[in-house]
Amino acid sequence: MDSLSGMDNAAPQGWRRMRERLVRRILPRSLLGRMLLIGFIPLLATQAISLELFYGHYLQVVSRRLSGDLATTISMTLDMLERYPAPADRQWILEDAGRRAGLVMTLHEGESLHRRGSNHVLGPIDEDLAHDLQAAVRWPTFVDWKQAHHRVMIAVQTPIGVLQVVVLRKRLVVAPVWLFVAWASGSALLLFLIAALFMRNQVRAIRRLARAAELFGLGRDTVPIVPEGAQEIRKAAIAFNRMRERINRFVEQRTTVLAGVSHDLRTPLTRLRLSLAMLPREGRVEAVSLQPDIADMIGDIGEMEHMIEGYLSFARGEGAETPVVIRVEDMFDEVVVTLRRMGAQAAIGALTPGLVMTGRPNALRRVLSNVAENARRHAGRIVLSAEKGRRQVVLYVDDDGCGVEESRREHVFRPFESGAAGGTGLGLAIARDIIHAHGGHIGLETSPLGGARVRIVLPN
Repeated sequence: MDSLSGMDNAAPQGWRRMRERLVRRILPRSLLGRMLLIGFIPLLATQAISLELFYGHYLQVVSRRLSGDLATTISMTLDMLERYPAPADRQWILEDAGRRAGLVMTLHEGESLHRRGSNHVLGPIDEDLAHDLQAAVRWPTFVDWKQAHHRVMIAVQTPIGVLQVVVLRKRLVVAPVWLFVAWASGSALLLFLIAALFMRNQVRAIRRLARAAELFGLGRDTVPIVPEGAQEIRKAAIAFNRMRERINRFVEQRTTVLAGVSHDLRTPLTRLRLSLAMLPREGRVEAVSLQPDIADMIGDIGEMEHMIEGYLSFARGEGAETPVVIRVEDMFDEVVVTLRRMGAQAAIGALTPGLVMTGRPNALRRVLSNVAENARRHAGRIVLSAEKGRRQVVLYVDDDGCGVEESRREHVFRPFESGAAGGTGLGLAIARDIIHAHGGHIGLETSPLGGARVRIVLPN
């Protein structure tokens, strides 16, 4: 029983998901498209209802009355012709009925009707006239709506011949249906265009706000956006400007405090280094015996300065630098030269010619240096390469080391996760923060060289 109830519940959920997927495919994805659809559907429904009320009720009632009056006039004329069969009487009846009813009636004796029914035109009048003639006249009839532009030709088969009746079209048609359809469609289109113009202005303000938020998130700070559009959009723009000012003020204050902390920490270390450098190194036995200790202390001070610099860089971030256009090849050349000075075997691999991107050059060089330094400690060969993707630039740093296990590839980017003795574990953490500040992504993969590959994706 439980399995059957589970199947019964799964079926409606499957249909619901299919319906939602179909609706998402049909509906426009943009806000402007959905707003236009929300305005267009009620407008279209209103015009359709008004057309149905006019075409389906008023026009049909008037059409039936006009066609009924004409059919009655023709029927009475036929009855008079049958009652008074004399040629003189027939001529007088046709002339008198035509003059009184505004018709042109002609009797063609001895002729026969070759067509029956009616050829159709737009509107209900043709069907109403054919129906009323069939009800009022007991002989076959034919209505020709297309022989003359402003007239309607009606032919009735009588025992003595064919009665031809010519009536003006305006006597049967109240107004052209196409005129009402054109008016309804034109007014709907005009109102739709006016609504689209106003909605487009509102959506433009939202797009500007979204673009400003995206650029601010990427660190490309811009001037405050001008509030425009509806009241809610103006409030959102004002709130964004205030948030931007608070964040910039916070970053500036934090940078100032960190600069002071850096100065306060480096001053005693510099004093210690200077004191150790001024100690006597030759002459006395005590000085000679202190030489190894002095060298160790100088090394410890250098390591402390390196650790302090890493901590401050991790806390400070790289948000104060202005983004500029960077040539990837030039940046790779600088990193490779630095690695070769350090004794590493570094080279530039596949690179799209003339590849450029927008970013903070010092921050990105720091990322590549941290990643390459990490690779240098675990590998002998390092290759830098890059390629251009769709609206993005992908940078690769490959090495031929032992690689990184897949289960640890995310952990190495955490702060203080160091696999080397004496390391701070902040190099890759700083690199990830800088890449995220650029709106990009950094991750570890398996390198074609057999070691680890650092893949950096940056928007362009």
